[in-house]
Amino acid sequence: MSEIRPLIPLLMTAGILIGGNGLQGTFISLRALEEGFSTSLIGVIGAGYNVGFAIGCVYVTRILRAIGHIRTFSAMAAIASAAAIAMVLVIEPWFWFMMRLVAGICFAGLFATVESWLNASVTNANRARTLSIYRVVDLGSVTAAQYLIPGIGIGGFELFAIISMALTLSLVPISFADRSSPVAPEAIRFDVKALWSISPLATIGCIVVGLTNAAFRSLGPIYAQEIGLSVTAIATFMSAGIVGGVVLQYPLGHYSDQLDRRLIILVATFGALLAGLFLAFGAGGDEWLNFAGIFAFGAFAMPLYSLCSAHANDHAAEGQHALVSAGMLFFWSLGAIIGPLFASFLLELIGPRALFIYTAVILALFMLYTIRRMATRSPVPAGERSMRFRNLLRTSAFFNKLVGGNHAERRD
Repeated sequence: MSEIRPLIPLLMTAGILIGGNGLQGTFISLRALEEGFSTSLIGVIGAGYNVGFAIGCVYVTRILRAIGHIRTFSAMAAIASAAAIAMVLVIEPWFWFMMRLVAGICFAGLFATVESWLNASVTNANRARTLSIYRVVDLGSVTAAQYLIPGIGIGGFELFAIISMALTLSLVPISFADRSSPVAPEAIRFDVKALWSISPLATIGCIVVGLTNAAFRSLGPIYAQEIGLSVTAIATFMSAGIVGGVVLQYPLGHYSDQLDRRLIILVATFGALLAGLFLAFGAGGDEWLNFAGIFAFGAFAMPLYSLCSAHANDHAAEGQHALVSAGMLFFWSLGAIIGPLFASFLLELIGPRALFIYTAVILALFMLYTIRRMATRSPVPAGERSMRFRNLLRTSAFFNKLVGGNHAERRD
């Protein structure tokens, strides 16, 4: 505990920041629906965040190198706060798209700053415990923030103000903390061709996670509202998916270290596929069946990013781990841009169950591709996979954000 104590201000900052972002993701979708935006427009707005996040992923290391961690965090938090409150001033789809794009750029920088700072402040002796605490803070803040929506309501300006206040107040704990900023990261040359050659399966897998999980995070509230759930039940529905995302993280990661990691990716994909089909055809408008279904969906779908990223690191050469970490997040962002857009059009054409029919089709195609890759390439020995998986934890500034989904909006 003595090693964790100096990091409490940083963890408090992360909790406030992640809670505000998690609240914003759900609230914007519901408020846009109330303002009369079409489902397809809401998908476009959701994609705007992910476009910005992809841009931020490419440029964040340059910003950190240029001005350091504290200045990067302060600038990005201020801009994100202004973008959040500006949305209540101009209620137009094009303006909301632009503000969400700006928010995406800022949150890529904010998460990179916090998590690289956290990783630079711990040693291998206490890294796992620290990252576990960070995951608890992440999960707890996002889950708790969802219930501000039924408590306050989606009308008016109050939630816009609370989101803006949270992003601004996230500056306070690290401003009072007596800790020096970590060393700026080394520059990384982004090479898409090299990433594909390292692991085609992981590359496709991260795009699939973006296509499916980002669609759920952006359009899950719309699905829940259209099947007749109350505002409180919508908050519970989204929270159940987030909590489910943590349950199988460790067990699936453990077995993937012991067996062919692609087999575990196949199992997780199949589990998410079945959960999606249950939500589309079996849950109907029943609250508890939907809660159970989305919990199962999160439990299998959310760990897919970490499994795919670990698989890529299995095949990465020495010195390529930082490139892989940044690259897998970039491919996730590409899927996250397209997913909400395409799924929103399907929702408008077919109805709410189209969301999980869409995810089931994408996951089924990924299963077929995984089977094909298993027949093409031999697995990396388990001992070497375990060593490289530990390297992944040490080198990826974004890893812990994305394994939860989300954002995430996993970082999703």
